[in-house]
Amino acid sequence: MIANPDLPIVSKPKPLCEHDLPNSRIAGIATEVHEFQSRRSRYAVIIPVWNQGDVILAQLQRIQDADMQLDIVLCDGNSSDESTSKTRLEKLGVRALLVTDQVGLGTALRLGFGYALDAGYEGIITIDGNGKDGVDSIQEFQNYLENGFDLVQGSRFISGGIHANTPWERYIGIRLLIAPVMSFFSGFHYTDPTNGFKGLSRKFLQDERVRLLRPEFQQFNLQFYVNYIAPKLGFKTIEIPVSRVYPRGLPTPTKIVGFRKKLILLRQFFETVLGKYNLS
Repeated sequence: MIANPDLPIVSKPKPLCEHDLPNSRIAGIATEVHEFQSRRSRYAVIIPVWNQGDVILAQLQRIQDADMQLDIVLCDGNSSDESTSKTRLEKLGVRALLVTDQVGLGTALRLGFGYALDAGYEGIITIDGNGKDGVDSIQEFQNYLENGFDLVQGSRFISGGIHANTPWERYIGIRLLIAPVMSFFSGFHYTDPTNGFKGLSRKFLQDERVRLLRPEFQQFNLQFYVNYIAPKLGFKTIEIPVSRVYPRGLPTPTKIVGFRKKLILLRQFFETVLGKYNLS
């Protein structure tokens, strides 16, 4: 693959196949890499997905319609519902599809982080693949990253943010437990730290004091750790307003279903803020 000479390369990217690499390892994760086009932007949008159905296809269409000129990378936990059909994704302007049999949100995010670092991106924007988030905000994340911020956290609850049909238990859990506890331990006032709409700088992603690609980040702990560690280590952090709208009268679009998963989420949250993953 020949790099675009007009794009600044932060570090020399590792060579990636222009089409398919069925037996790859990214961030130590066994991965199938399917690339549909070469790199065209300095920032990548990372979307973790698993059996998202037509929802992710509609979301990708909205991103394509917005013509943001950003590379889209899907990190797929081996979906079986045809939502990550390579033909469909190529038509929707996706740059790459990364497929792994290893499960977990943290695993998918590490896959995206590792790919972005290898490819020389200056930063990434993560967004959930369940269609709840307003994609129009993606450009704002890029703007803040370009202006020197290392962690840009989306919030539906600050001035200018929008939220609708949020399940009551989720609303209470975020507002009365997760946000205030995370704010206390991290030293930064968060209002919506569980929101997967985030921007991360390359400086933050590759810092050896953080080491976000560790294999122990498999489930929810990586999302929590990002918010916890960035302000503690002095990385420039900000919340910006975003939109998060749940469908009315339909099942909640989430993979956090059942008491056991919610208990795991809470356990990993408290382990994170109490310093389990700290390196020093």
